[in-house]
Amino acid sequence: MKIKISIILVLLAFVSCSKQSDFQLLSPNGALQVNVSNINNSSAFTIIDGSDTILESSIIGLKVNGISFVENVSFSDLKKTEINETWETINGKQEIVNNHYNGFNFKVAKNQSSSYGYEIECRVYDDGFAYRYIFPSEAIQDSVKIDQELTSLNFRGNYSYWAYNGEKHNVGPVLRTEKTIKEVRTPIVMQFHDDSFMAIHEAEIMEFAPFTIAASSNDKSLGFHIAYSKRNQPFKTSWRAFMLGEKVGDLVESDLLVNLNEPSKNQDFSWVKPGKSLWDWRVLGYKAADGFEYELNTASHKRMIDFAAENNIQYLLIDADWYGDEFNENSDPTTTREGIDIVACMQYAADKNIGIILYLNDVGAKKFGLERVLKQFSDWGAVGVKYGFMKGGPEEKVKNARAIVALCAKYKLMVDFHDNPIPPSGDRRTWPNLITKEFGHAQGDAKYSHFPETAVNQVLINQIAGPLDMTNGWFDLNSAHVGRPKVFEELPGTVVAEVAKLITIYSGWMVLPDSPEAYLQKEDLFDCIRKMPAQFDSYKVLDAALDKYVSIARKAGDDWFVGSLTNREARSITLDLSFLSKNEKYEAILYEDAENSNFLTNKESYIIRRQAVDANTKLVVRMAEGGGHVVYIKRISNE
Repeated sequence: MKIKISIILVLLAFVSCSKQSDFQLLSPNGALQVNVSNINNSSAFTIIDGSDTILESSIIGLKVNGISFVENVSFSDLKKTEINETWETINGKQEIVNNHYNGFNFKVAKNQSSSYGYEIECRVYDDGFAYRYIFPSEAIQDSVKIDQELTSLNFRGNYSYWAYNGEKHNVGPVLRTEKTIKEVRTPIVMQFHDDSFMAIHEAEIMEFAPFTIAASSNDKSLGFHIAYSKRNQPFKTSWRAFMLGEKVGDLVESDLLVNLNEPSKNQDFSWVKPGKSLWDWRVLGYKAADGFEYELNTASHKRMIDFAAENNIQYLLIDADWYGDEFNENSDPTTTREGIDIVACMQYAADKNIGIILYLNDVGAKKFGLERVLKQFSDWGAVGVKYGFMKGGPEEKVKNARAIVALCAKYKLMVDFHDNPIPPSGDRRTWPNLITKEFGHAQGDAKYSHFPETAVNQVLINQIAGPLDMTNGWFDLNSAHVGRPKVFEELPGTVVAEVAKLITIYSGWMVLPDSPEAYLQKEDLFDCIRKMPAQFDSYKVLDAALDKYVSIARKAGDDWFVGSLTNREARSITLDLSFLSKNEKYEAILYEDAENSNFLTNKESYIIRRQAVDANTKLVVRMAEGGGHVVYIKRISNE
């Protein structure tokens, strides 16, 4: 992902601390403090944020090969580091990312032992901290098996939490002392009080199964559930990453996860191009006014390519069954089914400057050879792959996903993982072609439909992990489920909210699920999508409350798009437009729910109005029950 990088400051100090029992590390701004101690030969750490103690004395360490490394241990060979660098993203929330942290690394050994167990590396940022375990060659004898992470996070006070929940509505709010859930997936978001939030997730998932959070103790603590296999070569675990903020939106804006991943290695990723995409899967069965019916064939694909080329849409995603029944092991993804001429389709798309993304099921990839299939896709001229239904245990899926991304990079293919993928973990920094993931319940992409509160919390929970493919942007909300076999349930929401979701959710591919004709029936509203860039320049949370509402601003050159969503309650919120450039004039086009809009009974009504705004404007926006709001803010030349 890194195009340019400038090292502003690198400081490395080696400190002998064979007798040192505790040490302290501060964030670059000095506000966040990590204290690690080995009092009475027991390892622990505390976290203090300003005057607020987030973590009281908490055990830190592992059980390895049946041996506990949290008691009767010693620390040695402390190394301290400070890094301050900037790097440019290809597929990120922001164009430029600052990576500024203070770090330390030290060895942990059992007392009276001739060899140590492992190293702990920790980094402290202004907005959070992270640690991981390192097993160098000296720590490996015959083999190493991490049996358990013994770390126990002891929070000072009670708190509520929310957590990722796969293709269901996210868990929460759960009051830690009143309700116990045995195990939750990450990201987990905790609220300690009105202006104190923390998120826990994982960065740089490389080799092992993702961890989960153990939440079943009788006190307020949290732990980690891990399932690690044996290793006989040096290795590192993933980062246990903690993001802090005064507002829940601070957690979503954080770049801590991507900064914990390694830059891309000696590879040109300039061919990676985020963008908007049409999608054939949910359109199947749609009957246009001129009598045309969309089917899984090249004629339908060419019709969609024409629409994309005329409306600032960069891609067409051709989904499952284009090479036969996706779950049939005899369906060969290097060939096509009757009615599809993939070579003619690719040429037609290339002539229109539209890229084609091809679906690939795990069944076909394994039966016919992943590299052979990806090479064929590349030879045809495809620009990307949507990879579905990966099988195997969690660790196997981690390794397979890494292999797929690397092979896609070899053949200059972007990739999007669907169907309960391995969580995003900032890995798009290492592999910028890892463009997005269906990390959550994409609306209409399961045999049930989610409700407005799910969309609000996806922004504030799932999106902490990384870019999401939620296939938002439905316009035919009233009848899509009636005439289209791949739209299983009625879609709750308002059409303005569907446009707002394209702004609130950050994704390398903005996959549009509806038919060209459905968009043109509301052409004045679709014009807002048409104006959206292939890639936004920034991501800013203006206001948010878990379970209730969220408002996001995205920059596009000199202009801005602001999207807001509410839960099932109608509400008005006030947007502070001070993010606009001072002394500049702007015109705002407001796309709003109608007075009587409702996410169940009146989904497709909307109004559009205009008004002058500037950096001093406090804009009051109204959203219907289960609705949304969109503002396109265009800078007016002073000339």
